[in-house]
Amino acid sequence: MSSTVTVRPAKGVGVIGLLSVIAGIVMIIAGGVTWGVVSSQLSAEDITVSDDASFLAGAHVSGPFSAYAQAEVINKHALEMSDGQTYAELPQDDERRATVMNASFLRASLFTSVVAFGVAALVIGLGIMFILIGIALRKIASGPAVAVETPGGYTSGGGLSSAAPPAHTPAHAAPAAPVTPAPTTPTTPAPTTPAPTTPPVTPPTRTSTHTAPVEEPKSPGVPPTGTDTPPATPPTEGTPPR
Repeated sequence: MSSTVTVRPAKGVGVIGLLSVIAGIVMIIAGGVTWGVVSSQLSAEDITVSDDASFLAGAHVSGPFSAYAQAEVINKHALEMSDGQTYAELPQDDERRATVMNASFLRASLFTSVVAFGVAALVIGLGIMFILIGIALRKIASGPAVAVETPGGYTSGGGLSSAAPPAHTPAHAAPAAPVTPAPTTPTTPAPTTPAPTTPPVTPPTRTSTHTAPVEEPKSPGVPPTGTDTPPATPPTEGTPPR
């Protein structure tokens, strides 16, 4: 028969959701503070993107894109002055070596600010994601318990059980009338016929080899059988009897 299973939210889900929301808020604040500090420091330098930049020409450097544009322009000017040679490729007694070195330091500082802007943006994005996950967990924890009815013909593994499914009886069906057993009449056993008996078999008797032969009745003119006496011959004339 079918059974009802009540599914309740796991314990501690609400606490984990609350901690996730708090962590998201902290990460958003930290990322925003980092972004603001780097931007204010760049603005305090009062740097303007050169007019010959490939993009954002004449813009005030205060963000990641303007800082990257100015770094590319500095590298372009340094290579033009050194005839395409970097700081490491210039000879040590070359006067242009100091200028190229300063250009490399400026580019590295601007690229460091670009990386700082990227990390701040990443932290802010993770903070938003943590807040959304925490809100979802809080909603799951505050939800009501769900009752799930499982059919009796299925096992816990998902397959059909060997037993046949129970028949569903209507809720308002009338009670079945009691069944009265039919009277039984005594039955007379059928007469049994005795099995035929066979007469006992008498085992044959063995006769001894030394038993005397039975003499058959003598008939006139026929010698008895079983003797070694030759037949008598009638006497002939002129021969004396023996």
